[in-house]
Amino acid sequence: MSVLLLRLAGPLQAWGASARFVRRTTESAPTKSGVIGMLAAARGLDRDDDTRLAQLAALRFGVRLDQPGTRIRDFQTAHHAVTGKSMPLSERFYLADAVFVAALEGDPVLLDDLYSALRAPVYPLFLGRRSCPPALPVELGIRDTGLHEALSDEPWHASSWYQKARRRDDAVSLTVLREPQADEQHGDTLRDQPLSFAAAHRRHALRSVITATIQVPNPYAAAHRGRAAARCVPRHDPFDAVEEETH
Repeated sequence: MSVLLLRLAGPLQAWGASARFVRRTTESAPTKSGVIGMLAAARGLDRDDDTRLAQLAALRFGVRLDQPGTRIRDFQTAHHAVTGKSMPLSERFYLADAVFVAALEGDPVLLDDLYSALRAPVYPLFLGRRSCPPALPVELGIRDTGLHEALSDEPWHASSWYQKARRRDDAVSLTVLREPQADEQHGDTLRDQPLSFAAAHRRHALRSVITATIQVPNPYAAAHRGRAAARCVPRHDPFDAVEEETH
């Protein structure tokens, strides 16, 4: 098996949780449905193409929270395109300044095709909602390893200012949400396994998720130790000079 790694970073992200009436919330991490939707857009899939969607949904999914971000709330207004009548005020939630590393494990041929599609997508890519474009290229590359190993070995992709704020730590603890292997005990369940993106009958199934914590090195820790050592005041005893003269 191989693993395709994605970097999901942008000023705003919103990963579909409940969207009842005028209140639209977001999960704390990218959902499988949202990431698979982005891959479907890159390949140019039609919304009602459930057969090709199933091929993507069968990939094993995991995500690492490199920079959790801040949850913010926004009020939005809209007007009817034809009548100009004001629509109800909506309340929408976003994740600001968040960075995630998503991983998809599966057939190497399919992952190579997805990697190429992400580099030249058919439709624009967005981080959960159309108003949330990625700030950086999404594709990180393909790793010849398993899902857990790929998420554990990948360098920390948080913003430089965020890494500098943790410069006293040689390593940082990051949360990983991933689908279990066949021989692993199941954990929590989320209803974000996409079955159909068709507008008339959008459907999602439950999937199992394991929550784990991994340690990754902080690249700013060594540099911080070097600067701290350079600023250290050397030991000075004024009587050392007197002792040298008496000898």
